[in-house]
Amino acid sequence: MRGELRDRVASGVAWNMAEKAGSMLLQAVVSLVVLRLLMPEDLGVMAIPTVFSALALVVVDSGFSQTLIRKDAPTQGDYKSVFLFNIVVSLLLYVLLVALAPVAARFYDMPVLTRIAPVLFLLLPLNALCVIQNTIFTRQFRFALISKVVFISTLAGGLVAVAMALAGCGVWSLVGQRVTAMGTKAALFWALSDWRPRAPYDGGALRRMAPYSTRLLVTDLIASGYNNISQLFVGRMYSADILAYFNQAQKLKELPVTGTVQSVQNVTFPALAKIAEDGPKFAESYRQMVLVVTFVMFPAMAGLNAVAHDFFAVFLGAKWMPIVPYFRIACLGGLFAPVAMISYNVLKVKSNGSVIVRLEVAKKLVMTGILALTIPRGPIAIIWGLAAAALFEMAINFGATRRYTLFTTGCFLRTLLPAAAASGLMFGAILLLERWTAFQPALALLVKTALGAGIYVAVAAALRFEAFGVAVGLMKKFIRRG
Repeated sequence: MRGELRDRVASGVAWNMAEKAGSMLLQAVVSLVVLRLLMPEDLGVMAIPTVFSALALVVVDSGFSQTLIRKDAPTQGDYKSVFLFNIVVSLLLYVLLVALAPVAARFYDMPVLTRIAPVLFLLLPLNALCVIQNTIFTRQFRFALISKVVFISTLAGGLVAVAMALAGCGVWSLVGQRVTAMGTKAALFWALSDWRPRAPYDGGALRRMAPYSTRLLVTDLIASGYNNISQLFVGRMYSADILAYFNQAQKLKELPVTGTVQSVQNVTFPALAKIAEDGPKFAESYRQMVLVVTFVMFPAMAGLNAVAHDFFAVFLGAKWMPIVPYFRIACLGGLFAPVAMISYNVLKVKSNGSVIVRLEVAKKLVMTGILALTIPRGPIAIIWGLAAAALFEMAINFGATRRYTLFTTGCFLRTLLPAAAASGLMFGAILLLERWTAFQPALALLVKTALGAGIYVAVAAALRFEAFGVAVGLMKKFIRRG
């Protein structure tokens, strides 16, 4: 049973990460075309409504999808009740956000917000249409299917964005990308799922799930708000191009980070929920998840930091070079987010939710202090503060899990050390190469990437990292399965 669950989790994470890797490559190509064709100011304008849509999507879900995943045997009435809740709330929020768009347009001196809001915020009802199907597939561990749906949706959105950007549609190309991707995702989930809201409405279902889901809503809303609030300040206090550099640095960093975090979130929560009562097995699964995620993310973030200047010089050109210092600092925060998410999932499984709320309040008090100190000092200071906050969040999330698991602090640090040390060695070697040589940006990017990957894999293989063995084993299984 333990080996079967481990393989299902590893396979699920692998499928999710494969989809995220494919989506990341697609988005990289889309970004290459769109960022070259659009001005930084266009990207800055899009950053503001994106904040409000992110917060609204949290409210639409209200923690009910995670509650359904956690529940032993959800009924058809449970599913229908949540589905109707999602639809009604999404429509109410759509009307509210469209009505408030002129106010935001005047506040940020961005008149185009009034025009794009009615189209962009269609994301809310479109997302509400497919939350239940996604939840059911997650409970069934059908991550390969979910990954294919997300990949196709990303492809559709990317094609629309590129076509519209080439046609000179400006910021509308970004609106078209997001709405097309979400609409495609909703259509595919409905086509592939046999679930339909036919069951009798259960009036008490939401009340029974509300205590736990409300706690998740509060924590997710706080987290989403603080993750995005800095953009609102930067948009108000600085020009749209500065907001674009600040926002796009984080978005580009989040291509690998968000993919990994979502893969961990989607797979580990249902997997951990199945073994919550087996203490030793739960702790070992927790450890292995941290092991594998850090093995992937530490070198990815260190490598992106090291090659940032050459990367942007090759792919985005001179008008986007001011983004480099923002991006390098953002990569530091990307080291810690996936591990923090694993610990957060442990708390969602093992606690009743109240400890999560208290932790979020504590973290956001610290974050408030960081923002108060950094906002007056400019965007670079803010992004340094966000990196520090990510480290703090990882530490406090893990510390809170100590009361629920047998995974000790010493074991946690020993789990992080191999990947951290190998990534540091790789990073140092790339910096030395940069100091001793003077390649053209394209050749420098190629040489540095090859050198960094070679050093990291060689160290992991020579020292027989446990995570390296797991990765090789998974690759062999996928090759055997064709």
